[in-house]
Amino acid sequence: MFSFSLQRLSYIIIFCIGISSVGFAQSPALQGWETNTDKALIELDELKRGGPPKDGIPSIDEPEFISPSEAESWISNQEPVIAVEYKGEARAYPLQILIWHEIVNDRIAGDPLLVTFCPLCYSALVFDRTVEGETLEFGVSGFLRHSDLVMFDRKTEPLWQQFTGKAIVGDYVGTTLEQIPSQIISFNQFRESYSNGTVLSRNTGYNRNYGANPYTGYDDINNTPYFGAGNEDDRLPPMEKVIGVKVGDKTKGYPYSVSEKEGVIHDTVNGTALVVFHVSGAKSAMDAGTISESREAGSTGVLKRKVDGQVLTFELDSGTIVDRQTGSSWSVTGKALKGPMKGQQLEPLKSGDYFAFAWTVFWPETELYSIK
Repeated sequence: MFSFSLQRLSYIIIFCIGISSVGFAQSPALQGWETNTDKALIELDELKRGGPPKDGIPSIDEPEFISPSEAESWISNQEPVIAVEYKGEARAYPLQILIWHEIVNDRIAGDPLLVTFCPLCYSALVFDRTVEGETLEFGVSGFLRHSDLVMFDRKTEPLWQQFTGKAIVGDYVGTTLEQIPSQIISFNQFRESYSNGTVLSRNTGYNRNYGANPYTGYDDINNTPYFGAGNEDDRLPPMEKVIGVKVGDKTKGYPYSVSEKEGVIHDTVNGTALVVFHVSGAKSAMDAGTISESREAGSTGVLKRKVDGQVLTFELDSGTIVDRQTGSSWSVTGKALKGPMKGQQLEPLKSGDYFAFAWTVFWPETELYSIK
């Protein structure tokens, strides 16, 4: 069960999960904000104060990157990273850093991208931060909705829901950021898949206890969300993780209780033949007080399984992903590493690992996979 020391409690109050009831259930006044509250998709009392003020959790706005060999001195092989490959460039964003900042305003291949992580939902999502031809810079608002990070952009301070990428209050209401595929894998899996990849540096400009987990024990299926699930979906325990995928307007969740056993799942969502991988590799970022000492959670990926007009089927052979058609071996990132298909790349889908309460509250019509 989740527990915390006084030191951990101080982290929680400072970083996004304050448990004080003062002002907690009240509608935020948004005093001092430029947000146009005449435009809103939600009732303002759905926003909850998380503890810190606007920018109290500082975004990383001038990220620096280093080689994987340079990062070896402070990140262990099994530590989880958000892996992004975009227009031929690959970057890893260690959760030991994102857990303290939640937002990175970055550029990859010259394009402005937004890398986000909400610890309370375990939601790692990457977006294009170009809106109406303009590059926006995002920060942490200090508000939560359904326990999820509420972001704001610094132009006219509209509020955005991290889980959906949708503007919920302010001038951009009706706009949804374009999601870029990403996945949580281990540091070692990242450098094996992306030989020229780079890693977000700890040189962030802030003094934080990188490597420590201020949410010790939170990733526990027997826990409950800090601020309640916000829905009454009883199909899964709220804190069970699911691998969620969105294809067009259809969503589907693959519970860890199934995916961990299966390892490889073939499915079709909204007419798209896909494969779900769940293999060993990454540790949880929110288990032990030190991330490198946390339990194994596994690495996941959701990818189209059609390559050059051929639909492939996969299986695990002594822990290695192989396709049955050619016997080629593949990484969890969808790269063919050996065999006749070497060099081929499966197309990634918009997916991620999330606590079930968050997936079902934001996508209540979602289908959940079960073994037939």
